[in-house]
Amino acid sequence: MRIIYMGTADVSLKPLEEINKYHDVLMVVTNPDRINSRGKKIKQSKIKLFAKENNIKLFQPERVSDEENVKILKELGADVIVVCAYGQLLKENVLNLTKYGCINIHASYLPRLRGASPINTAIIDGDSYSGVTIMQMDKGLDTGDMLLREKILIDENMNADNLTDKVSEIGAKLILKTLEDIDKIEKIEQNESEATYAKKISKEDSHINFESSARNVHNLIRGLYSSYTGYAFIDEKKVKLCESFVKNDVSDVKSGTIIKYNKKEKCIEVSCDDYVIGITRLQMQGKREMSATDFINGNKDIIGKIFK
Repeated sequence: MRIIYMGTADVSLKPLEEINKYHDVLMVVTNPDRINSRGKKIKQSKIKLFAKENNIKLFQPERVSDEENVKILKELGADVIVVCAYGQLLKENVLNLTKYGCINIHASYLPRLRGASPINTAIIDGDSYSGVTIMQMDKGLDTGDMLLREKILIDENMNADNLTDKVSEIGAKLILKTLEDIDKIEKIEQNESEATYAKKISKEDSHINFESSARNVHNLIRGLYSSYTGYAFIDEKKVKLCESFVKNDVSDVKSGTIIKYNKKEKCIEVSCDDYVIGITRLQMQGKREMSATDFINGNKDIIGKIFK
């Protein structure tokens, strides 16, 4: 099939790679390059780099639904537009541009977790499963008819990066099957009564509050890693919290207190509202990410201090 592919986030790379093996990708559409978090270097998406390496036409409009941009897409004569974590809302002039419209690879088991952050939110909320849904896009927010979907089980230590890899792999498999059987697949309407939403994650959402249960703190740490990464402050210095596990130990000290370094389990123990959490990887402001062992060797004075 003749395909226009729209994607920006890393999760959209694997489906593009697989589609390019079996179909004619006429153009890759991705968001414009951005300045990285330190404000020094231009960050190019992996999607853009793949397109350049494979001599695929590349298009990076600020607003893809502007009429002059839609005209460029229309002239390609594509059969379908495949979308995966593109990062722009598509208007009807794009949704209705091709014979088969726009087909989206969505990172949840719809109608659960429509919206901006389904991978992160599934883990933060402590869900036992997530999934991938191939859906026919309409003008609503992830409200279109479902074509194929598959569940992904989430264990208690899976983080957002792990789940992203699973979503990418299964999304690639499902979109190939969808394109192969596109005239035969029965569309399934979503049940609105079962719909939930995953909001866009803000900087404030990433601030870890230890006056919560150890399970909630653990879920937040793994659900934010590594695109956002949870953080707290020690002596006004920002510390990113990268990896953790829940201990059965109970502590009567103030929530957020750094109790001790556990040499056997190689973790920094921190009190929460109920139980203790073990932090195994951290990153001090201005430093690289490191193990708890390396961290404590350079910050022995933090024992007894409180994460705020």
